[in-house]
Amino acid sequence: MYMQWRISDCSHSPGPYWELLRRSKSSRTVHGHTANAGGDFLDYYVTFLDSIVTGDETWLHHCTPETKQDSMTWKHPSSPVAKKFKVMRSAKKMTGTVFWDSRGVLLFETLQPGDTINAARYCQTLDKLREAIRRKRPGQLTNGVILQHDNAIPHTARVTQGWLEKYGWEILPHPPHSPDLAPSDYHLFGPLKRELAGKRFDDDEEVVDHLRKWLQNLD
Repeated sequence: MYMQWRISDCSHSPGPYWELLRRSKSSRTVHGHTANAGGDFLDYYVTFLDSIVTGDETWLHHCTPETKQDSMTWKHPSSPVAKKFKVMRSAKKMTGTVFWDSRGVLLFETLQPGDTINAARYCQTLDKLREAIRRKRPGQLTNGVILQHDNAIPHTARVTQGWLEKYGWEILPHPPHSPDLAPSDYHLFGPLKRELAGKRFDDDEEVVDHLRKWLQNLD
């Protein structure tokens, strides 16, 4: 009898039991919306990262000495210290430019001796980059490209800005005077220099061929 009364009471009056159920249902609805929003944000985050293209320039030498860490060898405590010849960095060098994204290298090119990077030359490189994106990342030009580069004069020149506006590319802001934050500096050029360390090349073509093969293996 008592049990029947309690059930009847809960079924017909807005008492604390129904309030608890209502709050529980409302809470589940809120959590469901939160989970959906989180999933949408995660999808946007992944799409955002896939849209970023970054690039920079670096020196490429015909002869790059090994670092102290690279040249370290194991030896017995009683063994004599091995003599090492001091290797100087070769004066023969060229400028290499690499553009890449989260999926691999998009463009690698070098400057001919005597050439310099100005705004006009940089726009020519961007033309090549755009064609590389069209071939290697179908649909990305339509979805949008977010370019990350430093604040060098050729990158911020009016001609370059006009090129970027023409094709609707966004710029990912880069803090001025912060080369340590450039992705190529801490993610790509370090391993690239270690790859060249201890190797000698007779000419520019040998350097380029070796690096093209190495960069292809990063994809």
